[in-house]
Amino acid sequence: MLYLFHGSDVEKVRTKAFEWVAKARAKEPNLAYVRLAREELTNAALENAALSGGLFVKRLLILIDDPFPNVRVSSEDEGGEEDLTSSVLEQHVNALAASDNAIIILAPKLNAARAKKLAAKAKVEYKFDTPAARAEARGFNGNLVNALAARSREKLWLEINRAFIAGDAPEMLHGLLHWKARDLMSKGGRAWTPKESRQLSLSLIELLQNSRRGGLDLSLALERFALSVLGIANTLR
Repeated sequence: MLYLFHGSDVEKVRTKAFEWVAKARAKEPNLAYVRLAREELTNAALENAALSGGLFVKRLLILIDDPFPNVRVSSEDEGGEEDLTSSVLEQHVNALAASDNAIIILAPKLNAARAKKLAAKAKVEYKFDTPAARAEARGFNGNLVNALAARSREKLWLEINRAFIAGDAPEMLHGLLHWKARDLMSKGGRAWTPKESRQLSLSLIELLQNSRRGGLDLSLALERFALSVLGIANTLR
């Protein structure tokens, strides 16, 4: 089953998608949850998303986070990324829609043609566009992403812990940080060079994968990450 979250209001789209995930997990505690970032979308990953289940876990809850890049980054770093990620996901849409698993496609600023195709396959479509005036969406942590953009490890660590105290799930925070890393890759930033922002994105992917493999708990891994953001540049020297 496919659930599509999209629209021009990036903050609200992300907030509502992760709220939906939290409610689903609360309603069905044994539901296994996986978040797949754009960089993890492969034929094997999507086949597993459509078909996986088992004796102890009958259904999976899978969030496919921001699979379609809005802007190409430099061809040197990510040549052909948009074509590859788009085609891989679209090749598996029918299987994902027919799956017993709950599969969320979180795709802010999805273009109209692609939104129409995905909505036709989705069980439910959630669309959130930016009105002329709106209040700040709860769940989109502006202070968190601003701390990352400013490369302030003290503020980032503080905002991560404030979010945990407020009850935000570590998966949601990781998704937001990774979204900001990719935003820095495409738009640039004062505190991050293009190479550093790309390394930042890769570091966050590696952090999530290590946590899934039984490494450091994701919440603790995020705290450690916050205290090491200034060290990203060292890996490039």
